[in-house]
Amino acid sequence: MCLIVVGLNQVYIVYMGDLPKGDVSVSNIHIGMLEEIVSGVASDVLLYSYRRSFNGFAAKLTEDEANKLKGKEGVVSVFPSQKKQLHTSRTWEFMGFNKKMKTSIIESDIIIGMLDTGVWPESESFNDTGFGPIPKKWKGTCQKSANFTCNNKIIGARYYLTDGDNGPEDFISPRDAEGHGTHTTSTAAGGLVSQASLFGIAKGTVRGGVPSARIAVYKICWSYGCSDEGILAAFDDAIADGVDIISLSVGSFIPFDYFEDSIAIGAFHAMKKGILTSNSAGNSGPTPGSVVNVSPWSLTVAASTIDRKFVTKVKLGNGQIYEGATINTFDLKGKMYPFIYGGDAPNLTLGVASEFSRYCFPGALNATLVKGKIVFCEYFTDYEGVLEAGALGAVFQDTGNKDFQFSYPLPFSTLNVNDGRMIINYLNTTENPTATIFKTSQDNNQFAPFVVSFSSRGPNPITTDILKPDLTAPGVDILAAWSEASTVTEDDTRRTRYNIISGTSMSCPHATGAAAYVKSFHPTWSPAAIRSALMTTAIPMTSNNNIEGEHAYGAGHINPLQATDPGLVYDAGEIDYVKFLCGQGYTIANIQLISGNSSSCSEETDGTVWDLNYPSFALSSTPGKSITRVFHRTVTNVGSAVSNYRAVVNAPPGLIIQVQPSVLSFEYVGQQQSFVVTVGAELGNSMISGSLIWDDGVHQVKSPIVAYASIML
Repeated sequence: MCLIVVGLNQVYIVYMGDLPKGDVSVSNIHIGMLEEIVSGVASDVLLYSYRRSFNGFAAKLTEDEANKLKGKEGVVSVFPSQKKQLHTSRTWEFMGFNKKMKTSIIESDIIIGMLDTGVWPESESFNDTGFGPIPKKWKGTCQKSANFTCNNKIIGARYYLTDGDNGPEDFISPRDAEGHGTHTTSTAAGGLVSQASLFGIAKGTVRGGVPSARIAVYKICWSYGCSDEGILAAFDDAIADGVDIISLSVGSFIPFDYFEDSIAIGAFHAMKKGILTSNSAGNSGPTPGSVVNVSPWSLTVAASTIDRKFVTKVKLGNGQIYEGATINTFDLKGKMYPFIYGGDAPNLTLGVASEFSRYCFPGALNATLVKGKIVFCEYFTDYEGVLEAGALGAVFQDTGNKDFQFSYPLPFSTLNVNDGRMIINYLNTTENPTATIFKTSQDNNQFAPFVVSFSSRGPNPITTDILKPDLTAPGVDILAAWSEASTVTEDDTRRTRYNIISGTSMSCPHATGAAAYVKSFHPTWSPAAIRSALMTTAIPMTSNNNIEGEHAYGAGHINPLQATDPGLVYDAGEIDYVKFLCGQGYTIANIQLISGNSSSCSEETDGTVWDLNYPSFALSSTPGKSITRVFHRTVTNVGSAVSNYRAVVNAPPGLIIQVQPSVLSFEYVGQQQSFVVTVGAELGNSMISGSLIWDDGVHQVKSPIVAYASIML
């Protein structure tokens, strides 16, 4: 049962667990609770009543009134609602998908619930030509709106608006005004569209992971963010509507309790109904412990590169060419333009000195000297200073990471420090310096895949010995559909049908599409089984390109084609997570409210974190300690009926791994076998990474084993 409360100055979520049994009016329960604590009319302060998939409501209350609810019988948790933020072509081919790949005959029965900024329904990516009738299992609706129509591809659409969330540019409908939701939705399940590009850049065929799947749109994000109360309302509907997978590329603060996080709450109740929730890991990397959306019943996805990178070259009047890192959609046709150093164009009217104007901050440049010229700036801040001064283009010296690119509203490139010094020398020694900025071209990224710098890192901030993120997927410079109500970038006037952006918001729908692909072959598999298949078949990665190791990439890079035939799966259901929660110290009363049954916690039923049937193994302690942990696991045979799997252990120095038994024999599909893994580690200040592979000669069921020192303990 769950309850959301919005204070006069703050939004509160009061979570009450599962729906009550029997013929009970949940809304009346909510009204009754409010009547006991508010002085006005309870129905006037009620915003949302969650009554389809779990129990709760949203209401406008003071902090004192919210505190009174904390003591009410049946309340699991009360916490402030926050505004979560969005975690903002060739990618599927990079992962082995192509037009000739094997598809399931029931792919068109798979329904993906996209919780995002809405969608642009007229995009060619959502054309429903060739689609049959809507699946009979669908119980949702296409919310009536003057400017939005569903079809046999987009079969449902809803929106959730709380006072103050929307801006003047927002559509009060499921229509996407921002572009983010259209991009993520087409990445997960868009149809094949040939000759798509961003003004000629990255031209090719774009597609989603499951082009024949259906889409249900739940618009939760507006100009001012994505409110917790809207997120829970969308989960409440999506679960009851009959979606198969939920995709959610939003997040914000690092939670410290699973049931004080709207996404974890929604994902738990989705899991109970057999629905996997795919989450973005966050864009706060490479800071350790910055990963969000870490509930063990959901899939947490990091962002990595593909074998394509974009380069924007700068040519000087002396013929020298330097390679920069942006997405420049403007074509100057190779024409040379006057080139000026920002330090030589200070805005003296405002008293700006050259020591400041060289950084090209807003207001720092002399517009008379800069207008119509390309400006060189010594430090990357933002484009606004050169844009407002009337510059034709800009070249910035940038000391930051260049493993992802942005678009800008004028010709633009960023260069490394060494190239920047060469350009400064050219500007200081040339009487009439000139330059041009070429339109972006694409090159091969020989180091791919590696996790991009912005992708949030582990360790898990709530349960340190559950490895998060789970895996990584393409999230850098992704071309996908875009809202025609939105521009290419900020301060721009140009519109486009397809855009290139980066974020774990982009990697999440890749994993969503992969999960839907697996489910189309195995419709009865649980969320945990699907996640296990994706994790244990992931392509291994190394710390050569990501020093954080598994805290950057989890089990590795997603491999959707292989995931349909994993051999073995680590399955788990509600009872397993209830045992885990008991072991985490949740009270029996709260456990029963969350589960909706008479579950109890005891020494016999409490599950340690190391006994949760997870496809990865993690153990941690303070630096300089020796540590030993015992993990109990059970695998289910989903491969060959008669098979024998041998344990293959990779244990580097400092890590001791023992597996008993070392051989698992199966006689039929669906048979389960249990084993015990004992891991000992000598912890310094760094991570030690090993692995366990169950190998039958056909399938290699891989699990990372990670031991690390944590200051979070």
